[in-house]
Amino acid sequence: MEGVIDRVTYRDEKSMYTVARIKTEDGRIVTAVGPFPSAAPGQMVRVSGTWTQHREYGRQLRAERVDIVVPATVLGIEKYLGSGLIRGIGPATAARLVKRFGLDTLAIVESNPERLREVPGIGPKKAQSIVESVAEHKSVQKVMVFLQSHGVSPAYAVKIYRRYGEDAVAVVSRNPYRLADEVYGIGFKTADKIAQEVGVDRKSPERVAAGIKYWLGKDSEDGHCYSQADQFAAAVAGELEVARVLVEGGIASLEGAGEVYREGESALYLAPFYHAERGVARRLCQLAHAKMWTLDTLSNEELAQAETRAGLRLADQQRAAVMKAFQSGVMVMTGGPGTGKTTTLRLIIDLFEARKMRVLLAAPTGRAAKRLSEASGKPAKTIHRLLEFEPGAEGWRFGRTAASPLECDVLVLDEVSMVDIILMQSLLKAVRPGSRLVLVGDVDQLPSVGPGSVLRDIIDSGAVPTVVLDQVYRQAPGSMIVTNAHRINHGEYPLLRGARDFFFIEADDPDQAVQAVVSAVTTRLPRYLRCDAMDDIQVLSPMRRAAAGVDNLNAVLREALNPARSGASEIRYRGSAFRRGDKVMQIRNDYDRLVWNGDMGRIVRIDAEEGEVVVRFSEPEGDRDVLYQQDELDELALSYCVSIHKSQGSEYPAVVIPITTQHYVMLQRNLLYTAVTRARRAVVLVGTKKAVAIAVRNASMLHRRTMLAARLREAAAASWPDEME
Repeated sequence: MEGVIDRVTYRDEKSMYTVARIKTEDGRIVTAVGPFPSAAPGQMVRVSGTWTQHREYGRQLRAERVDIVVPATVLGIEKYLGSGLIRGIGPATAARLVKRFGLDTLAIVESNPERLREVPGIGPKKAQSIVESVAEHKSVQKVMVFLQSHGVSPAYAVKIYRRYGEDAVAVVSRNPYRLADEVYGIGFKTADKIAQEVGVDRKSPERVAAGIKYWLGKDSEDGHCYSQADQFAAAVAGELEVARVLVEGGIASLEGAGEVYREGESALYLAPFYHAERGVARRLCQLAHAKMWTLDTLSNEELAQAETRAGLRLADQQRAAVMKAFQSGVMVMTGGPGTGKTTTLRLIIDLFEARKMRVLLAAPTGRAAKRLSEASGKPAKTIHRLLEFEPGAEGWRFGRTAASPLECDVLVLDEVSMVDIILMQSLLKAVRPGSRLVLVGDVDQLPSVGPGSVLRDIIDSGAVPTVVLDQVYRQAPGSMIVTNAHRINHGEYPLLRGARDFFFIEADDPDQAVQAVVSAVTTRLPRYLRCDAMDDIQVLSPMRRAAAGVDNLNAVLREALNPARSGASEIRYRGSAFRRGDKVMQIRNDYDRLVWNGDMGRIVRIDAEEGEVVVRFSEPEGDRDVLYQQDELDELALSYCVSIHKSQGSEYPAVVIPITTQHYVMLQRNLLYTAVTRARRAVVLVGTKKAVAIAVRNASMLHRRTMLAARLREAAAASWPDEME
């Protein structure tokens, strides 16, 4: 059957499974289902398959083969070009092209693109964009034809083409496992499926090595720095369905190549995490003990004078923290909300600067750096900007390293609980021995999204001077946010009545909870706080799925706060729609655009014709607009609701937290504590008291496999025995 796709009812880009309504040459409308290499209204297709009768949807053609056919009618050409497949040509431009060139349109676009400028509205820049997109589209189609039967979606075909260009087919044919390492979004399992299709032996060394790295990487995604060596080989052999001896041989080969490291009998590391742990331990000990005898001292009189100048009186714990900052090469200050971390830190910075010492301030994320700057009154940068991150054609690098260290006498790093082991290693490399390092964070919050448990391991090691602030000072009369945060952290049920800033809305049914969340965000909180629903209120959910999870709440809240409007800018990609004004979050580190996993922004411009989206991100240095092409939108997700993990380091005027027994597997004390401590003016819990009680009682945390604490103790004892005695 041959015809034009009239409408795509459903499409899953991962499996390419498509439900399409196809208009045949004789005017019939036929439903075809099955894997389509690409599918857009206006495309002409030739479908071969078998007729089936669906009990609910009626007669359908179950596709066994789908070929894309160049359209032969003016209407078909217009729909084809206007479908969004070619960047720079949307429906309006397609109509003008067809009006000018008729049946010759496709030939002119491909063979005589200089004539495109005959069409009103197409200038030199747009014509060149169309020419480049057509050439790319033809190459991508070639890749897609090759990959069509190997389970790779058109979206991934574009990524493969962009990574390898004309060599894409050759690379995939020779070693498809490269895709798992080098193409974002293609994991080992997809690469393995392709490999089987192109005839790679299941017992091949390449497959075994790729599988070993994949499962080591899976453990790192759960926050672990290493895998348990005694169980690993057998588990991977089972997953790959090969003999254990092949996996053990693969591990040995990777060890020989320096890609995998063993620590004793129990730990198996991917190289980056092995080197990072060792490097962090060694560097922290070097900083902690470098020329201790030359460090300036701070007298009690000087501290008292500084307190007088600042108009405050420090408590004993706070005074101890200030003294430690002057007596130590490295020190940690940890404590929960309201315990005086900010007040103490401001005084530490002022005292160092009074001695003409150069102080730099940094935090892991843009929002955290902005908070640090506002709290301290001093400029602060993200770690990446502080280290002068530099993208390039050959990859990326930091401008500040051991060879070109940071120019400072003191480095203050806030929100250390968010910092993973790899980023901490990069930062410590750039700190000159003899400089002081002041680490600040709340050890009871969730650990970093990336591997490691850096702040907790440093404290647990006992190798670095640590001051714990546990007395609450900051609390407005009648405020319950700080009180309840500490109650939760101590395993006590929060006080849910009589507060002006901490509220509980009972909702036994998950759907009822969703409606209560929407009401709180759109009406009740904006009216109560006189705030903006989009800018000042953030919904934080424990998990992605379930009725009151991130995904569903994003869809519901978007329709309430930024609904589709006639004529409003909107662009679709892989089943998702993005609109002008949407709140979005970057969901992976993008080293070219300098935006990082967890950065939040607003869509300020959409050009459906060009397939472009512009997102405005708020940064300590000011707002910055970042351009995305349509096929790069898988880097973005709606952020009307975000996971509690993703909210780390951020602070919002108000937070709304759905907490139901549907979230049972994620209900943990530190998760609820982290969510509550994100709010400045109001917290609203929506759900059941039973769910709150489950979270408060559950103090268990997933133990992250790391050896940093042990390495710190070992490095300190081995390198400086006299001082440690």
